Amino acid sequence: MKKAILAISSLILAFSAMAGGNRAADIIKEINNPASKKVLVACHRGDWRNYPENSLKAMESVIKMGADIVEIDLALTSDSVLVVCHDRTIDRTTTGKGLIADITYDSIQRVNLRRAHGAATRLKMPTLREALELCKDRIVINIDKGYEYYDMILPISDSLGMTEQLLIKGKKPVKSVEKKMAQHKHNMMYMPIIDIQKPKGEKLFKEYLSTNTIPLAYEVCWDKMAPEVTDCFKAIVNQPSKLWVNTLWESLNGGLEDDLAFDGNPDDVYGVLIDMGATMIQTDRPEFLLNYLRSRKLHD
Repeated sequence: MKKAILAISSLILAFSAMAGGNRAADIIKEINNPASKKVLVACHRGDWRNYPENSLKAMESVIKMGADIVEIDLALTSDSVLVVCHDRTIDRTTTGKGLIADITYDSIQRVNLRRAHGAATRLKMPTLREALELCKDRIVINIDKGYEYYDMILPISDSLGMTEQLLIKGKKPVKSVEKKMAQHKHNMMYMPIIDIQKPKGEKLFKEYLSTNTIPLAYEVCWDKMAPEVTDCFKAIVNQPSKLWVNTLWESLNGGLEDDLAFDGNPDDVYGVLIDMGATMIQTDRPEFLLNYLRSRKLHD
């Protein structure tokens, strides 16, 4: 696995060199540089406070803010089209109803996306291809829900010349990821998700350490602050790898969440996480976090 990850890293660096300094290439270089103190901002489902989540408008908005990563989720229609949607159904996010797996892409295009408070818009659910075309060379795309579609994503991203611009994550064993990536000439960046206070997460992290596997980054989730959490952070930083944390809601971060930062002192949330080694933060308040980081000269 270590050799596989090093090979991926080399491909990414080659991509960056060929890209002529485009913004996505610069972000990829940062992901490949665990020594950098710049804090990368990942936007959960795009700018969903102002536009429907996972919509092209939500992605465009965070690109214009100057964010580094946009997080999206994938689902597969009954006629095998990858669309960008968090849920397995369209009930919550659109004006329609039903399981995406039971609906054709043409039928999904007949309904409209809803805003977070439920109001209907004129916007349509995008396909993966449409999302990639919008984001090409402009921002890194993190595919959260979608590892099961790995083999379907690559032909699309390869055709656009942007596979190395994608960051995908999962909870798979090291050998399983190694086998998957050995099947392809080009691969996305891969980041393991470590639920450090759950038995499976603890086991996965120990597996990475015992096999001397060094990913570009780890995503760590925890329910409450405890020695195993800080020990995990230290081990990641010392490897060295990037440390990705989520400030979305308290069960992911021991209470160090966006709303607490927004309503109080951001130093007590974002500052604490940065002091513990976090250099990638996924947020539901991207503009607020970006302004905070800029005030501390930790972002452009």
